[in-house]
Amino acid sequence: MIAIRRHHPATVLFKIGKLLRNSIFIILVLFVFQANNSSTLFVYGRYAFLLFFLWSLVSSVLNWLTTTYALDDQRFYLRRGIFNKTDQSIPFSKVQNINRHTSFSHRLLGLTSISFETGIAGEDSSVKFEVTTKKEVLRLESAVQEHKESLVTEQLTSEDDTGATPATEHEQATQKQLEEHIIHFQPTRRDLLKASMTSFSFLLLVPLLASLYYNVSEFVSLEERLDGIGASLLASPWMIAIVAILIILASFLFGILHSFIKYGKYEISSDSQRVYIKKGVLSHASFSIAKERVQAIEITQSFTKRILGLAEVKLISAGSLSLGSEELNISSLYPFLPKKKAYAIVSELLPGYRIQEDMQRLPRRALWVRMLKPSWLWLIATALLFYFQPKFLGIDNTWWIASSVLLLLILASRILDFLHTRYCLHDELIQLKNGGFTSTLFVTKREKIIEVEIKQNRIQRAFGLSSLQTVTRARPIHTSYLEDIPDSLASTFRHWYRERSKEVKLDTTN
Repeated sequence: MIAIRRHHPATVLFKIGKLLRNSIFIILVLFVFQANNSSTLFVYGRYAFLLFFLWSLVSSVLNWLTTTYALDDQRFYLRRGIFNKTDQSIPFSKVQNINRHTSFSHRLLGLTSISFETGIAGEDSSVKFEVTTKKEVLRLESAVQEHKESLVTEQLTSEDDTGATPATEHEQATQKQLEEHIIHFQPTRRDLLKASMTSFSFLLLVPLLASLYYNVSEFVSLEERLDGIGASLLASPWMIAIVAILIILASFLFGILHSFIKYGKYEISSDSQRVYIKKGVLSHASFSIAKERVQAIEITQSFTKRILGLAEVKLISAGSLSLGSEELNISSLYPFLPKKKAYAIVSELLPGYRIQEDMQRLPRRALWVRMLKPSWLWLIATALLFYFQPKFLGIDNTWWIASSVLLLLILASRILDFLHTRYCLHDELIQLKNGGFTSTLFVTKREKIIEVEIKQNRIQRAFGLSSLQTVTRARPIHTSYLEDIPDSLASTFRHWYRERSKEVKLDTTN
């Protein structure tokens, strides 16, 4: 008999805490700053908020009482709904990614959360346990993992029946592989320092303080109190210099602390079946994905990262990579990896995705096509500048300077895009790289591409060029573009992509 369980009772507590957190501004206005205001708006506003809070509390308890779950050795059984009951059955075989998240509040109570992401479309695409015990998480995760391992064992047993190596040896080898857990990357202090500089997190302090000052000054008069302090600080050039130095030091310390809290315990590891990513100091988040579920790899370099030789590697999966309302952004292996290290880690984690650094460039005629293409952004911006003719720094007739600067930036972006755009077809792999100030390298396998489009406009036809578009299964669907490729590559790509039918047939028979 399957044991039916409710979610942890602390789920109600977390929902109330989330409600209070989202309503803190309203609470301060109604019950603190305007507590003595007896106007109709504030009086009825307090009653309305109390009724809303009471209903939210009751509905949270009712949802907890009517939401249950169970599992056997093959699937989850979910039931929810206060008035309209909804029953759902999700097989373990549909689970693609497993996300864990332990916030600071979870840690205080010794709890955690977990989400099993599937490839099913719609709102019910994942099985979420937003508040549960660590023991229960291990039970749920082990049930899914044991089912996956049993499928592997059955597959190996079927191979043994055809005359392959004895099953016991296969099982031992498989078990040995499943036990291996290799750590590929942990950031050093130098890496964290680079992260704080590259992410510009040190620039967050001043806007944060300004926002805090603005919100507080709406209800408490701070101008009179700070005017005297500001006048005394700005009275001497030495004091101005000291204040500026202190603000700069505080900003850098804030940036380093922010990076340490966010990436201090970052870890990339893997075993023979899955890739694991952990992050967070105050709140912990983890993500695991089966290697076979990785649809593609995307390596991005911003202008700053390119100068420092850094790159960000993202795993593109068909499953969702978020947990609840908080976007974990944990599909990124690490946003500030050295470029060479990034390529090496990709090869270590996914041996089937070996990145080729020797890629082909576009022909020079592609540059002329891009430079001759009209820029609607520049035309519209120039028309608006000419019509309004705004004054910059109090100088008249400077609209044409702004228009010229915008045009130079657009032309520079097109030249950089031409220089960065490269491509490579290597066995079953395809690599597409493009981008102006920010470049992106997209790597996937032929079997993962579900749709291809090759098109050609009149200008491209005159220069013997085409545009290539590929669609890869992901959430949302991932589309890659490569503009102004030579017609010879388009023809080669057609022949290369036709070989996919053979691979798909082989996949379906396994």
